[in-house]
Amino acid sequence: MSYLMTQESSVKRADELKEQIRKLFQETSDVSELMNLVDSIQLLGLDYHYEKEINVALSLISAADVKNFGLYETSLRFRLLRQYGIYVPADVFNRFTDEEGNFRSTLNEDVKGLLSLYNAAYLRIHGENILDEAISFTKKRLVSLLGKLEQPLVILVSLFLETPLCRRNRRLLTRKYIPIYQVDKSRNDAILELAKLDFNLLQSLHQEELKKISMWEPQAVDQVPEYLKDFYLKLLKTFREIENELENDEKYRISFLQDMIKALSRSYFTEAKWGIEKYVPTLEEHFSISLITTGYPVLICASYIGMDLVATKEAFEWVASFPKIIEASSMICRLMDDINPSELEQERDLAASTIECFMKEYGMDEKETYKKLMDMLEDAWKDHNNEYLNSTLVPRLLIERAMNFSRAMEEFYKYTDTYSSSKTMMKDNISMVLVESVPI
Repeated sequence: MSYLMTQESSVKRADELKEQIRKLFQETSDVSELMNLVDSIQLLGLDYHYEKEINVALSLISAADVKNFGLYETSLRFRLLRQYGIYVPADVFNRFTDEEGNFRSTLNEDVKGLLSLYNAAYLRIHGENILDEAISFTKKRLVSLLGKLEQPLVILVSLFLETPLCRRNRRLLTRKYIPIYQVDKSRNDAILELAKLDFNLLQSLHQEELKKISMWEPQAVDQVPEYLKDFYLKLLKTFREIENELENDEKYRISFLQDMIKALSRSYFTEAKWGIEKYVPTLEEHFSISLITTGYPVLICASYIGMDLVATKEAFEWVASFPKIIEASSMICRLMDDINPSELEQERDLAASTIECFMKEYGMDEKETYKKLMDMLEDAWKDHNNEYLNSTLVPRLLIERAMNFSRAMEEFYKYTDTYSSSKTMMKDNISMVLVESVPI
């Protein structure tokens, strides 16, 4: 097939492939094969085309007899179900441990099973000690086996050792997974072709959306300082444009967003005051402000504005109440930002960071503090996972938005601050998702 396809021919071919793949769900009766089908479709970013089929598949997977499943299948089932908010007890992994609770040495060479368990374990919640142990066990074994692996397994293991599957940005993961799937001997060529076409079609859509984003001409506003005039008018104009796009019975959404932006502004002011006064607050004081100044509560609320009937008034009231999952998402953002600050942040006269507040309050050195904050970060992810499993107040589609914001932090701040500097992998990642098409 030619690298270049017209938009029309790409859409037509994609539609043909969608129906061809839809039949696979009907033809696949073996639970293991069904799990691998769902997994491949998810990893390749195609699951939004098959929500109904996947829901039916998950019901079958949930009801399956797992007694004869090996480590790979048991872990894959656990991950698939928890990813969709279906609780599976962690004790399904007990049969892979010895009398002392350690994972059996017979698993040491099962790379596929180890990787499956590694990715499943990161969906842990509080109190699941076996999953804490699973992460430690699988990480050590996978690292030790890296030099022995062949392609594409070595790339796949390296990818998830860097950042586990559930914490990865979905579109970027799809772009990186397509070439891995392409050389997989068990691949389905129709799924592969659709993944490529679908990625490119979505990329074209995103490119068009980016073109529509423009800057507005500044106007004079006497009531605000000079340096804020341009920003203030653009903000007001943005709100007017959004409000004009909404139906009459949806315009209430703007007031929720306005209130959250006011709260954000007040929190910024407090942080600025603390910075000028060189005040180092208690950790509780710090988080009461700094979780708001991550901007995540505002951004999550803003992301709901155009979601039609899915985002009800009750959903906006839920966001405004700062629920646990948004608190956890904001905590992930705050900790990752402060653990890996940019050079610019270190040079500027800012309010005390989480590290400084923790060191002062608990009298620890920087190394001890870093370890404690990493533990807090993992606890925040556990809170996150727990809320995802148990939140019934709003549709799961809205919960997924909060999940995606948390996943973004893994790309921005995993090892360094790639948000503040373009001279990092972030430039390459943006190019992969928004600029470079996938060769067909």
